[in-house]
Amino acid sequence: MDIASLQTLAANNDWLAIMPELLLGCLALALLVLEIILPAKLHSRLPAVALLGVLALLVFQLLGFTAGFAEQESFNGLLVHSREGQVMRVFFLLAALLVGVISTISLAKQKLPHTEFYHILLVVTAAMMLLVQSNHFVMLFVALETVTIGLYILVSYFRSRPLTLEAGLKYLIMGALSSSILLFGIVLLYGVAGNPELPGHTASAMNLDSLHAFLAANRHNFLASIGIVLVLSGVAFKIAAFPFQIWVPDVYQGAPTPVTAFLAVASKGAGFLVLLVLARTFSPYAWLLAPVLTLMAGATLLFGSLGALTQHNVKRLMGLSGVSHAGFLLMGVVAAGTQSMAIGAIYFYLFAYLLASFAVFGVMALVAGPDDADQEISHYAGLAKDSPFLALVLAIGLGSLAGIPPLAGFMGKLFIFIAAFKAGLYGLLAVAIVGVVISIYYYFSWIRAAFFSSGTSSDGEATARPARTPVSFTAGLVLSLLAFGTVLLGLYQGVLGQWLNTR
Repeated sequence: MDIASLQTLAANNDWLAIMPELLLGCLALALLVLEIILPAKLHSRLPAVALLGVLALLVFQLLGFTAGFAEQESFNGLLVHSREGQVMRVFFLLAALLVGVISTISLAKQKLPHTEFYHILLVVTAAMMLLVQSNHFVMLFVALETVTIGLYILVSYFRSRPLTLEAGLKYLIMGALSSSILLFGIVLLYGVAGNPELPGHTASAMNLDSLHAFLAANRHNFLASIGIVLVLSGVAFKIAAFPFQIWVPDVYQGAPTPVTAFLAVASKGAGFLVLLVLARTFSPYAWLLAPVLTLMAGATLLFGSLGALTQHNVKRLMGLSGVSHAGFLLMGVVAAGTQSMAIGAIYFYLFAYLLASFAVFGVMALVAGPDDADQEISHYAGLAKDSPFLALVLAIGLGSLAGIPPLAGFMGKLFIFIAAFKAGLYGLLAVAIVGVVISIYYYFSWIRAAFFSSGTSSDGEATARPARTPVSFTAGLVLSLLAFGTVLLGLYQGVLGQWLNTR
């Protein structure tokens, strides 16, 4: 490659297009530098610096989003910046901000470094933002592995706890396996698309647009079919879809509560946006894609709903219920093959899921003791009497996750169901309704413990539970906004609903 070619490539590197990600990276590095140069007594202020930085970037992103955005490519086709990508930037920044707030509660109960936690959180958030804008397999894989490696560290951050180390080891093994499967699938697609004996072959098969054109010219290639299945399997690990969800209960239980929330919301959101991009790329193979994703969605819905029925540990319950939510989102992905409104329904569902999940995880962080993995439903007995505010937030969050009107979760499921009905997915729709009915039971068993259990055994003795953390002003404000947002989004979809109708 000559100097002129390199200059042409460099000229296409639009650094302003990834300014939010660059600013997050600089903020992450600044935290480490500040920890070195500031006296030890000021180190406790660094989490606040991280949170204020993320909040400022979130406001900046929202202002930029309302000003409009034109779709464009950058870095020679490695990234595509679209309106959907802008929406997901807001999603990830909001998730990181909420994780940071919950982390101030959980980390205060542990004798562990705080600055490094926020540093990794910022790096992973930036990687997620790049991941959902990837238009090239190399970019997609590098961003995905950056996210995964950061999550390896965060999952096992409470390293003095055996269950946390077990969770970290299991996530490492399963994550490495999924990455291997994904990479093998990418290699197969790259190899077959570069075969000069096939029509439409291309040397740039790593580019998703070029790969789409090749698949359109070769709609029944055996090796391409295997590659597509392997790539989908690798992504299915990340979103905890059946049959690749086996790691979820143990990892969700052992991971720190803020990290569990990050896995449940942000990681799932990133995985589904990647799946949407890949489904668009693989659309010429709809004859393969639709049945595979349909079977995966139905099995994921049933496994998650039935598995959560027997759980008493609330972190495991949230993990398995999250599997069932992955099934609802998968149903939206299947419907998106023929109904464009399903794409907007998926985005709406993700935001409704974010609000409700973080409301629940915020309450969990306050109710939990120092042993983060030991969180039983029985610990919530008498919560309505001791802290009506926390009980109300918990009920709103769980009610939204269950799909109870008029909360946001109900509208999210309704939009997905309408898209599935229009797409003719009647069997999958029936499975989803069964899943909703089952979920009402296990979510309301948790609410029943908070509102109607006295917290005493049959002989009158109080049930053993950890001391609850007092609700600070910041935590109370955030939980209030999450509960209010869940109710408001259920009653009035506003800008998000208007955007949904344009998909």
